[in-house]
Amino acid sequence: MPNSQISIYTQKEQGEQWLRQYRGCPPVFACVLGFTETGLIPGISAAGRTPEDRKYTACADAEFLYYGPEHKAQYPLPPLAAGASPVLISRAVFESLKIPVHLFNAGLPQPPAVPVIDLGGSPAKCLSGGTAMEITTVHHLFEQGLLWGERLAANIQQGYLIVGECVVGGTTTALAILTGLGIDAAGKVNSSHPVCNHAQKWSLVQAGLEKMRGSRGQGRQGEINFQSQIQNPKSKIQNSVDPLQLVAAVGDPMQVVVAGMAIAASRSCGVMLAGGTQMLAVYALMSAIAQAYTLSWQPEAVVVGTTRWVAEDPTGATVDLALNLGKSSLTQSGGTPALLATHLSFADSRYPQLRAYEQGFVKEGMGAGAACIAAHLSQNWQQHQLLAAIEAQLERLSTALN
Repeated sequence: MPNSQISIYTQKEQGEQWLRQYRGCPPVFACVLGFTETGLIPGISAAGRTPEDRKYTACADAEFLYYGPEHKAQYPLPPLAAGASPVLISRAVFESLKIPVHLFNAGLPQPPAVPVIDLGGSPAKCLSGGTAMEITTVHHLFEQGLLWGERLAANIQQGYLIVGECVVGGTTTALAILTGLGIDAAGKVNSSHPVCNHAQKWSLVQAGLEKMRGSRGQGRQGEINFQSQIQNPKSKIQNSVDPLQLVAAVGDPMQVVVAGMAIAASRSCGVMLAGGTQMLAVYALMSAIAQAYTLSWQPEAVVVGTTRWVAEDPTGATVDLALNLGKSSLTQSGGTPALLATHLSFADSRYPQLRAYEQGFVKEGMGAGAACIAAHLSQNWQQHQLLAAIEAQLERLSTALN
């Protein structure tokens, strides 16, 4: 029986089946933190008021998620133009439901002040240069994703894995990956702004992809054997883009880690990719990598879970974007994913920082939408319970700061 607190926007039958299968099952949360210098461009993101603030957003969110509002933070939550960090939502659910949290550093400018699994990555340069990361780093991070996806899934008996992210500027790198994979995504992605800055994103993406195409053929394409998981490691990608080379050119370190993690975990448990535009890009990347390198995975075990502020964003086209994922010849192996969203509303909140979500600020991040879906599935939480738990986090934070 579908939950009245969750909407299914695409692949309704698959979404309903997934929800039925995991109702009452305990999830595990993995959050992959990364950084791209794209996030430092003035105006590109609202996840931190200034470029300097945005350098530390992922560290601040990770610290709050792990320790909660009373902890004296080394990296306090950055001030926002409006709204409050979505980590308040995630923390409220994971603390109340005692959901295990695993934090991964895929590539940050500085180490977070929390227990974190360091994957040996590095921050990405701005995607507009067409050389965001070293290809060796991308290969390494993908291997780490496969490894940790398998490890996490091995400890999940009947539940599912939620994989979230924190990458400031990540919807722009998402647009670059989607476009590079031949998916019509221009004007369809979301952002933390109330009105999406599509033109700014698109000009950066065009610049990066143009430079990538200009340099193609100059470097040697390595033959990769991801711990023998690729059935035919010597196969070359003919007449199309190598998805891993695409990440190296215009992506960010989180994308390839989550792709590997979800591919491996899907073989033995359910997976909810926690986010909107960024996770749709990761799903497309999973499809392209699995197709290009003959990797086995279970697309029907994977859903994308977000907030209705993303799914129904009037300045984006999230549902259209999800439907476009299966249309590219490079991503046909995964088709269109089931896109789910929580009905969570802040319209009646007593806090203006939360009511700002209803005006289009922030929208999603740190697995917020998927956390709410998990609360509905696991404990049948309704709107009033979610709102009370989230407001309690904000109240405790306000008290701790004063």
